[in-house]
This record gives sequence, structure tokens and C-alpha cells, in this order.
Amino acid sequence: MDIKELQNIIQENGVVGAGGAGFPTYMKLTDKANTILMNCAECEPLLKLHRQLLEKHAYEIMKTFHMVQETVGASEAIIGIKKSYVQTVNALKQHIEEFPGMRIHLLDEVYPMGDEVVLIYEATGRVVRPGGLPIEQGVAVFNVETLYNIYQAVEKKEPVTAKYVSVVAEVNHPVTVKVPLGCTMDDVVAQAGGTTVKDPVYFIGGPMMGRIGKGSDPVTKTTNAILVLPKDHLIVQKKMRTSAIDLKRAASICCQCNTCTDLCPRNNLGHPIDPARFMRAASNQDFRDVNPYINASFCSSCGVCEMYACPQSLAPRTLLADMKGGLRKAGIRPPQGVQPVPVKESREYRKVPEERLMARLGLTKYDKDAPMDETLVDIPKVKILLSQHIGAPAQAIVKVGDQVTRGQMIASPAQGLSVGIHATISGKVTEVTDRWIVVAKN
Repeated sequence: MDIKELQNIIQENGVVGAGGAGFPTYMKLTDKANTILMNCAECEPLLKLHRQLLEKHAYEIMKTFHMVQETVGASEAIIGIKKSYVQTVNALKQHIEEFPGMRIHLLDEVYPMGDEVVLIYEATGRVVRPGGLPIEQGVAVFNVETLYNIYQAVEKKEPVTAKYVSVVAEVNHPVTVKVPLGCTMDDVVAQAGGTTVKDPVYFIGGPMMGRIGKGSDPVTKTTNAILVLPKDHLIVQKKMRTSAIDLKRAASICCQCNTCTDLCPRNNLGHPIDPARFMRAASNQDFRDVNPYINASFCSSCGVCEMYACPQSLAPRTLLADMKGGLRKAGIRPPQGVQPVPVKESREYRKVPEERLMARLGLTKYDKDAPMDETLVDIPKVKILLSQHIGAPAQAIVKVGDQVTRGQMIASPAQGLSVGIHATISGKVTEVTDRWIVVAKN
């Protein structure tokens, strides 16, 4: 099929990036991509979803990856996967010869390998410029689950109605489950046999870049994992600190060691983000040089500086994120046309070993199997958000009292960057707002 036809199928069926911010996948399909890259680097510690899905559905996902390669006319399709995922790599090797132009690129067990800028450099040697898009380097990156969703849309005519979510840490039976979009975090955690601590905290996403969520929060197309942690855990305590206090702590105890910058993955790829200079300037309210502040726009918020590098347990990532938000509110756009300096030779010795990272964060004891169960969990009521992706929210096309069936479109793509939203269970529409649609079984 041609690019436009595949774009329409993907947009109508609600396929977005399932591993990150939810960028609508149809916009990644372009004949400017000479290389396409499958991301199976499982960026965050403890996450196992993508390697499990790729192992179980290797042929279907590789077939879809090859179809995308042919559709956009890419000369090369690369599967980026960590060498430690031995069973998944073996599953890929059984079929790789069937797909000419496709190769497996084995990656080291370091963080943040799943960051697409880092992954692109590791797999192709190309550096995406600060603030730039991968397509500028002729690369389009697709997450494993995203490709599986494209397979479902193209081969089975099924839209995105469910999500695979890993439930790990303080639960009785760590597991990866398939749940309808719009069910609650409590619904998902219940599938792991409940929690093992009093007053558990739900950390949504990975331990490095995730957020503290509530049990009533709905699952969206970008919900990958729920870490159930005790409220006194290091990660939870770091997340609950306030920026005002973090800034005062930086002014009083930052020892100017520069380790946050030395280990910054983007800085080591030649980007102008410099956490140490920013912390020095911000904590002293020094505005003689505004570049450390402006360059905050190029921070990927990976958390290496804050969660691993700093010996004083300061919060460069959090303060940089505040600065980025402030710049956006003030209408200050990131500098345009910034080119990276050459990649540092020392980068090879400044990668963060995932095993060491887990030990530093107190997560080693939670690194257990979380077997995948592909039986769709039965949920009586769902709250389906109309904005589960970057871009304009989908627009509701149903009203209260309507009967809907699973897979039926209930919100159509809006003008501009947007995708469709579908009923994730069959039942009656009980609530429609400009932000969500609630469906309950009859």
C-alpha cells in the first residue's frame, strides 16, 4: 500500500507511540526515512513488557516492521535490542532471514538506551541535533507495542482498545497484563494479587521518568508500568520534594563536582545541555549568562543527573523541568538551528550500567519475572480519555445513553495532529465531557 493509505488506517485506528509521549504514529510515515528503527531497549529499569511482547509475537511484529519499511521505501530496518534479552533475540533470529534489509543491533545494558536520540546514535552513528527530530537524520523510530498495534489495525482491522501493563515491586505476583483502556490503576494492580505494603504508592511508568499516580487514574495508550512502592522509598521521597527547597539545597551544598554534566547522556552526544552550569547559575540567581537557562530546553528529563550522578542528592532534572515549563509559559521557544559538537570520546566510559542504577535506587530486590498474561481482563466500567496522545484531543461522536460495542469509534480525530478513540468495552455511554467518555457494561 502507499504511505497515505497506511497513514489513514493508523490514524483511524488510534495508533500512537505506546512507549513514550504518545506521538501519533501516522505522522512518522514519510519517504524521507531511509532507516527505520524498532526500539526494544526497555528504557527504564524493571520494565519487561516490550521484550515479552516481541518474544511472543516476533513474526507478526517483524512482518509489520518490514511492511512499514517497504511502504516508506527505507533501505534499512534495524531492530535495536539489549543483548541481555537472550530469549527475545533467539525468537528474532528464527525469522530474520525472511526479511531482507532487516538486521538486529545488540545494545549494552545501560540507561537510557531506550531514549530515541541515544538509540539512534548507538544503532546508526547519527546524532540528532538538539531540539531536532529523528527524521532530520533520515530515521523513524517505532516502539515494539506500537508496531504490534499497527499489525492489529492492518491485518485484523482492530483499533487500539487495550494496553499491556507491567505491575511490579510490592505486589504478590508481579505480572504483565492486557487491560482495556480507561480501567483504573487499582483495576490493574488487582491483577497482581494486591499489594504487600501498607499505604502503597503507585509510581506510573519507570522509576526514572515516571510519576506518582492515584488508584483512580485511568489507563491510557502510554501507560506501560505501575511500580507499587512503600511511601518511604527513595524514589517516592525524591518525587515528593518541592522545587523551592531543592533550589535552597543546591545553593547550600552543591560541591561543584560537575558529575551531573559528566554523566548527562545528551551532553555526551554533543548537545549544549549542561546541568552543572545550570545549577550553579540558578542557585546563585546569576543571570549574566542566560544560556544555561535557555539550554534547559534541550534536557530530555532522563533523570541520570538527579537519580544517579549527584553525590549530594540534589535535583537538577526537576529544576531543569521547571525552567523548561517557565520558558514555555513565557513564550520563549528553544533556540533554533543549534548543531551538536562532536561526540565526546569519553562517552563510552560514562554510560550508566542498569544493574548499578537499580542498586543505587534500591530496586534490585524487585527485579523479578513478571510473566505476560494476554487474556483481556474483564472490566465493568471504563473512563476513556479523549487526549491520550500528543496533539489535539479526539472529538466525541457519541452521547449519553448510546449503546456501543468494543472497537467502535466513539471520538473522531480532530483537525490537525490527532487520532481516533474507540470503545474499549461494550456497554452504555453514561458520561460525555470534553475530556473523557465513560462506558459501563449493561
